[in-house]
Amino acid sequence: MNKIIYWLPRILAVLFIIFISLFALDVFEQPGWPLALLIHLIPSFVLVALTIFSWKKEKIGGYAFLLVGLLMMLFTRLESLVVSLPVIIIGILFLASEHYSKSKK
Repeated sequence: MNKIIYWLPRILAVLFIIFISLFALDVFEQPGWPLALLIHLIPSFVLVALTIFSWKKEKIGGYAFLLVGLLMMLFTRLESLVVSLPVIIIGILFLASEHYSKSKK
């Protein structure tokens, strides 16, 4: 059970980053697509950095995921729960992983 709680937020974060990155693939038909691709991948870059940080510092990373998810909810429409809710869930799972690993020690 400990391994599942440890790996679940990490795997979900990577899968969510892949999901978000797929939305950037619509820029190849535009002129100047390399710059447009980089701009569309900014959220993915932020989430990759956050996942790498959260990998070792689960508590701070969990709170950071929660903050990013809440900010996404605040600055976007309510229909974007498809994007912001998984980030909040990943943050909660990182916090649960940190809490569970501390209680086992």
